[in-house]
Amino acid sequence: MSDGALSQDEIDALLSGTDSSAIGGMGSPTASATAVAPGGSDADRQALQTFLASTVDAQSSNLSISTSTTVSLKPPQVAFNNRDSFLSQLPDTVTVVKADFSSGFPGEHMFIIPSEAAKVIASLMNHEENIELDEMAMSVIGEAISQFVGAQITALTDKTGNKSIASVSPDAKNVPKAVAALPSGDFASAMYNLDMGGGKVFPIWEIFGPSVAADIARSLNGGGAHPAAMPAGGMGMPGMGMPGMGMPGMGMAGMGMPGMGMPGMGMPGMGMAGMGMPGMGMPANVQSVNFPALNHPKLGAQEAGNIGLLMDVYMEMTVELGRTKKLIKEILGMGEGTIIELDKLAGEPVDILVNHKLIAKGEVVVIDENFGVRVTEIVSPMERVSDMG
Repeated sequence: MSDGALSQDEIDALLSGTDSSAIGGMGSPTASATAVAPGGSDADRQALQTFLASTVDAQSSNLSISTSTTVSLKPPQVAFNNRDSFLSQLPDTVTVVKADFSSGFPGEHMFIIPSEAAKVIASLMNHEENIELDEMAMSVIGEAISQFVGAQITALTDKTGNKSIASVSPDAKNVPKAVAALPSGDFASAMYNLDMGGGKVFPIWEIFGPSVAADIARSLNGGGAHPAAMPAGGMGMPGMGMPGMGMPGMGMAGMGMPGMGMPGMGMPGMGMAGMGMPGMGMPANVQSVNFPALNHPKLGAQEAGNIGLLMDVYMEMTVELGRTKKLIKEILGMGEGTIIELDKLAGEPVDILVNHKLIAKGEVVVIDENFGVRVTEIVSPMERVSDMG
């Protein structure tokens, strides 16, 4: 029997404005028993699962590049859930990354990452141990999901032919699971297993809102997304007083209308080919530009050939032991035997630069009578970008 005290989950739900019946224990005692059972077409579920499984190799490569370690993403299992059934699968705190589709298949789309997994990913991408899930870490997680979604959009465009698919910039937050803003109704969830190496395997969930899941699955199955609403009668043209094109007593040969400046509209045999006239109010076929995802690890034959043109171009590579700043009077006062203290500690890796841009770090070695450097670390793309700022 309850003593009337609120659990921590119930307190968190009340503070966030979440309906407390969603976490059980508040409201009607029969709330969970009368909840709508998860539903959804098995054909939709199978279409989503097959598509997402086809992307895991590319996603594993992208994550491996971002984290500078070998990462393996396992093909997901797709299921339809409601809020209650899904929350029961989650740990107490999670990182929620909103990445809604803004066009193509507009609607709710997000990722749920256990907080422990988010820490590991952010630590590897930032090359920092024991990282806190602060604003900077959330930005790093958002960048990882941005690359993930970019690869998905490219693959989805290839599969469906829909060139207008786009997503908003991912927004990551670490929250108690009870306050996660999940889609309403029965949504689709894809659970991946992310193997980070060293025995670290974490579940990651990708969530599609009900309409998004249905539209993507329908398009993958060749049915296309929901069509735009059309006026009754199909081909009616506003302003011409011809709802539905099929005027009583007029066949297609009767479309020639004297005085309207449209010769040829009534010529038998023209069919619908004669209907594409400028100024008739027919919408132009305008499509958004679709850019491929960045950092794709696989190159086609043409791209590989283009890169081959640059293979025999020389670039300046330097190894920098360290730097320091001196006043002009100190520089003028230098002579033989002057010792210059650098900003590097003894034994610290030296910087390897190509055309004055940092690309790697290493340790100094002696080869016969010459100095050399052994590469110990390749600088991550994020570090290179931050150094350019």
